Amino acid sequence: MTADERKSKIESYGRASDQLAEALSEFPRQMWQYKPGPDRWSIHEILLHIADSEANSYIRCRCFLAEPGKSIMAYDENQWAASLRYHEQSATEAVELFGLLRKMSFRLIKTLPESAWSGTIFHPESGSMTLDDWLTIYTNHIPEHIRQIQATYDAWVAEQEGQRPDPGKSLFRSLT
Repeated sequence: MTADERKSKIESYGRASDQLAEALSEFPRQMWQYKPGPDRWSIHEILLHIADSEANSYIRCRCFLAEPGKSIMAYDENQWAASLRYHEQSATEAVELFGLLRKMSFRLIKTLPESAWSGTIFHPESGSMTLDDWLTIYTNHIPEHIRQIQATYDAWVAEQEGQRPDPGKSLFRSLT
């Protein structure tokens, strides 16, 4: 990744909290517990996942910088959602935690020298990862979940209207 590409990606990474807040303002809270299928997540669960994922991201970012070469843990996001009883936790606090963690990592990475981007870590499922790989994954993470939230909302609306969701009616078709 070139320095200019990285700078652009870092800025996109830093806007994720605002993107998420803007998206969430479009979806009525009374439907956040709605699950579009037995093995699909509700908006509430997605938000708790986002916070847990960002907590892992926060640590991973720092491992690249402080302990390059270290092995990091993988986790089963579905097991976390079930075992940690996401529906019993606060979605509002999860969004706040995500925003704070993202802001702290954004402030850290936007000032890194070029040499800091050469560190690697080892992920048990993905193998060796660079800090650029990390940046790409977490820059894409929130837009992907906003699309998932939109699909959940579309399914809820369709169910309320007694019909199938129309993917062409999505509020957020492109977020990048």
